[in-house]
Amino acid sequence: MKILSIVNQKGGVGKTTTSINLSACLHKMKRKVLLIDLDPQSNATRGSGIDSVSLKSSVNDVLLDRASIKETIVLSEHDGYDLLPATPALTESEVSLVSKNDREFILKNILKAISSDYDYILMDCPPSLNILTVNSLVSATGVLIPVQCEFYALQGLSELVNTVNQIQNSSNESLKIEGILRTMFDSRNNLSNDVSEQLAEYFPSELYKTKIPRNIRVAEAPSHGKSILQYDGLSKGSLSYYSLAGEIIKDE
Repeated sequence: MKILSIVNQKGGVGKTTTSINLSACLHKMKRKVLLIDLDPQSNATRGSGIDSVSLKSSVNDVLLDRASIKETIVLSEHDGYDLLPATPALTESEVSLVSKNDREFILKNILKAISSDYDYILMDCPPSLNILTVNSLVSATGVLIPVQCEFYALQGLSELVNTVNQIQNSSNESLKIEGILRTMFDSRNNLSNDVSEQLAEYFPSELYKTKIPRNIRVAEAPSHGKSILQYDGLSKGSLSYYSLAGEIIKDE
C-alpha cells in the first residue's frame, strides 16, 4: 500500500489536478483509492463533485478528534474513488495542531484505522510547508512533486527536497521521493524544454517519463466536479494521466 503526498510549496503547479486525475485513473485500474484534501482552499473536494455545504464533517473534524475518519469519508461524485473532504474550516487545524503534543504524527495515527482498506492513499497538500504538509509527509511512504517547467522551478524543487530530507532524518526515515512530474508542459516553448532537460540531468531516477501537457480540457474539468477521464476521456491530458498511473503501478 502506498501513501503519496502530492506536494509543492508553490501554488498553481497542478497539485490538485494531479491528485484528482491520478485518483480517478488508479480507480479505473481497479485499485482502491482514497484522496485526502489537506488544503483549506478545498479545491480537490469541489473538483471531486462534492458540495462542502452538505458535509456533516470534514478532515478538519477528523484532525481535531471531533469525528472519525470512517464516518467522514465520502464517495467522489463521478469517479469512484473515496474522498476525505476539506472545507475552508481546515484553517482551524492549521492553528490548533501547532500547540498539540506529537503534532506531526496526528494524521499518521489517524490513517492506521483505514490503511488496510486501500491500495493507494493520495494527499493533496496546501501550497506551503505548514503543519498540514508536515503531517502529510510524516504519514507518507512517498512524495510526488508536480513541477511546472518554468524559470524558478529548480530553486523551489531544491528547497522541497531539503524539507523531505529533514523529515526523513527526524520523523519518517522511510520517506522517499516517489517521482517528479512535469506539468503544463509545452514542447513548443524553449524554456519548458530547457527546464525539462535540467530536471532530467539533476533527477534522472526520480523524473517520471510522463509529461502532462498544457491542455485546456484538463483545466476545465475541475469546475465541472469531474476528472479529465469523465470530462474528456480522449484528450491528451486524460491519456497522459493514464500513462502516469501506469508508471506508478508498475512498481507494485
